[in-house]
Amino acid sequence: MVMTLDDTKRMAIAMKLSDMKAVQELLISNEQKFISAVNDSDIADRLRDMLKDDQKNLGVLDTVMVQYGVKSEPKETVSEMVKKLDQLMSESKLTIYEKVFQHELLKHQQVMTGIVIHKAAQKVGADVEAAITPLNTINFENRAHQEQLKGVLEVLGVRELTGMEADQGLWARVQDSVAALTGVVGSVITQTSDKSDMNLQDVIRMDHQKVNTLFMQIDATQDPQKRQEYFGQIYKDLNAHSRAEEEVAYPAVRGRYPDGDLKELYDEQAEMKVLLDQIRSLNPSSEDFMNAIHRLKDIVMDHVRQEESTYFAAIRDNFSSAESEQLATQFKAAKSKIQDEMSAKK
Repeated sequence: MVMTLDDTKRMAIAMKLSDMKAVQELLISNEQKFISAVNDSDIADRLRDMLKDDQKNLGVLDTVMVQYGVKSEPKETVSEMVKKLDQLMSESKLTIYEKVFQHELLKHQQVMTGIVIHKAAQKVGADVEAAITPLNTINFENRAHQEQLKGVLEVLGVRELTGMEADQGLWARVQDSVAALTGVVGSVITQTSDKSDMNLQDVIRMDHQKVNTLFMQIDATQDPQKRQEYFGQIYKDLNAHSRAEEEVAYPAVRGRYPDGDLKELYDEQAEMKVLLDQIRSLNPSSEDFMNAIHRLKDIVMDHVRQEESTYFAAIRDNFSSAESEQLATQFKAAKSKIQDEMSAKK
């Protein structure tokens, strides 16, 4: 039986995520152009801050897409729009005011796309919602950027129309949006460095939370098709996760983590992979299927407890924040490559 999700709703969300990435890359390119084009140090500084946020959020978006585990290319019309806008931003047909105006519209598009994805995830499945949680940070920051850009537009627009300086009180909304952004709490993204990407523990923990959600969804349904679909996602996620750990995460702690404990982690994953393949041949409506799922869950949860206690401690004790973030980047890259290989074998 087919053990991978083939759900048009999930694929539609994957395409929207790809659309967001294409627009995010355009936002970054625009801001780099604007910084060198404006002759105002205040505006340039605000654009630099936005650029730093957007570069960080591109990394967050990559994390979401790898965590989601369903891939798609951007919609053709979105790719065409991005290409045309990038060309306009590189030419002199538009004034700097008109370019920033188009940029603010892109920010609005990005905010609404993020919100729609979040709301759609609530309807499609709890595992989807768990995977896209970091979008909340991107959505909030883009909304704050919109308010800042309105202040920038007022200044640039008044200069373009009158050749005079705008009332500086127009920057009040910028200060309000910065204050609101500073007050964000509870984000899964820890902003402790210039890059402010997730560290290795954050990325692995997200995988753990998602697979636990999928187990709960299987337990909560009597529908064999839904059981099959949820197991299909578990099969893909656990295989990609475990292989990425074995390529990146575990080798990193050799010599800094007890050999016996490290061997146990490898052994548990080997046992898990054998059971995953056994479950593939079982009828999802059978008692044998559910019993095997519960055995798999026990193995995975024991594995999770060890990783989140002793293994995470080894990472914290032996690696700086920057090093742990770099390991997370390597882990995501390895996992993405593995996902592509698995998709190619369908």
